[in-house]
Amino acid sequence: MQPLQVVGRLQARCAPLVRRWLSSAASAPVSERVTASSPVPFPDVEEEENQGPPSYQERSTQSTDFESDRFPVRYDWTRDEIRRLYNHPLLDLVYHGATAHRIYFNPREVQQCTLLSIKTGGCPEDCKYCSQSSSYKTAVKAEKLMGFDDVMESARRAKEGGSTRFCMGAAWRGVSQVGPRQFDRVLQMVSEVRGMGMEVCATLGLLNTEQAKKLKEAGLTAYNHNLDTSKEYYPKVITSRVYEDRLKTLESVREAGISVCCGGIIGLGESHEDRVSLLHTLATLKEHPESVPVNALVANEGTPLEEADTVPVWDLCRMIATARIVMPRSMVRLSAGRLGLSEAEQALCFMAGANSIFTGDKLLTTPNPEFSEDRAMFETLGLKGKQPFYYEKLEEKHVSS
Repeated sequence: MQPLQVVGRLQARCAPLVRRWLSSAASAPVSERVTASSPVPFPDVEEEENQGPPSYQERSTQSTDFESDRFPVRYDWTRDEIRRLYNHPLLDLVYHGATAHRIYFNPREVQQCTLLSIKTGGCPEDCKYCSQSSSYKTAVKAEKLMGFDDVMESARRAKEGGSTRFCMGAAWRGVSQVGPRQFDRVLQMVSEVRGMGMEVCATLGLLNTEQAKKLKEAGLTAYNHNLDTSKEYYPKVITSRVYEDRLKTLESVREAGISVCCGGIIGLGESHEDRVSLLHTLATLKEHPESVPVNALVANEGTPLEEADTVPVWDLCRMIATARIVMPRSMVRLSAGRLGLSEAEQALCFMAGANSIFTGDKLLTTPNPEFSEDRAMFETLGLKGKQPFYYEKLEEKHVSS
């Protein structure tokens, strides 16, 4: 049986069960939802000591007893279903996120990524959260594209620190803004980092299909292009490009055969309904993003959102757990804002379903935990780094089977 046939059968068999659970959970009084006598919709997943669960592909080759049917991969989520999930009592939601996580991934493994700003400041976009926008007076000044050797040195340090994915970000509206000469330099960087045995990700703004194909040929693993927030709230955050521009870039990335990294930011002043809307958009794409970054706003002085409130860890957990359930095969990344979290708070996020982080002392222009801090946290929590090329290896298994 082909993988897509398996997924189709799972959807057909299990969607009514999931909908029934969502409906009953939403209609029950809160006091009834959390009592010890309440029925548990999904039983615990037992694991052998020191081992993670079998991969999705290993399970999908079996003809009976699909554990993934409790959290099927679906692309037909309704907004109402996601809202009901999102509004579930937090600890119950975290439990279900943790269960889905254990079905599809080894919960001890966390992908480690490092993000480097290879072209900082002077961006013509007017994103209200961003210190790199030329529209605002911030401490970030416009710089030229980094030199090749400096980028390679940063990549080597990242690999030595434990990262398996190296992400390069440029403060451009898009590749078309800068012309072929600068783009060729980035292509060279991509090729060289890939040659180091690392996954390579880039975030360069808007991208057309031809440009995406060149990045693919150079060895790019993933392209990041966040939706940031809901389509409804988006015009209150950014006016220099429209939501459809972002969706079109994601289509170009998919067409080129590059994996998609796409998530959003919470704490922009949006409502909980906006967060539900963002998750609904992501979960109903033709293919789920392989990586879903969940960012908490880090307020930057000089930007319109410099006085924004700090995002509570509970809100992060709620987003992570809901994302894990509706996109169970995606890497859910605990991204910006992690520096302000304690180890215990980060542990709760991992429990909720996060299995990827940015490590290294800076995210573009934002402070971030250093490699040594994350190594210590991994040791405390019993976590370990995920090996590179996870999705490529799964694809190879599909082809060979």
